[in-house]
Amino acid sequence: METSIICLDTSILIDYYRKKDKKKSAFFQLTNRYRLFSVSIVTEYEILVGSKPEQENFWNGFFDKVTILPFNKAVSDKAVSITKQLKASNKLIEVPDIFIAATAIAYSLPLATLNLKHFQRVKDLSIVKI
Repeated sequence: METSIICLDTSILIDYYRKKDKKKSAFFQLTNRYRLFSVSIVTEYEILVGSKPEQENFWNGFFDKVTILPFNKAVSDKAVSITKQLKASNKLIEVPDIFIAATAIAYSLPLATLNLKHFQRVKDLSIVKI
C-alpha cells in the first residue's frame, strides 16, 4: 500500500458516485493502492455545483475524508504557465482542468483521472495509472 497522497480529478469522483457496484469504480481500485487522497478546491466546486440536494450529504461526507487543496499563488502561476504552453501548441483544454492539473503540479502530487485525453497534454503532470 502506497503511503503517499494522490490528487483525484472530478472524473474519478463522478465515476465513483454513478457506479452501483462501487467495487467496479476507479476510486475503489485506487483505495487498494493508496490510503491518502486529495482534491483540488476546483473539483470540490465542480462536484457541489453539479450535485442535487439529495446528493449533498454523500458529497459532504466524502469531502470531509479527503484533503481539499486550495487555489493559491503557486497554483495560479502554474496555471498561467500551463495555459501558455497549451495555447502555443494549439492544444488548449478547459480552464477547470488546467486549474486541477496546476493544483496537482504545485503540490507535487500525481493526478488520478479518467480524462487522459486532456490531462496527458499537460507537461510535467504525473498521472496515476488506474
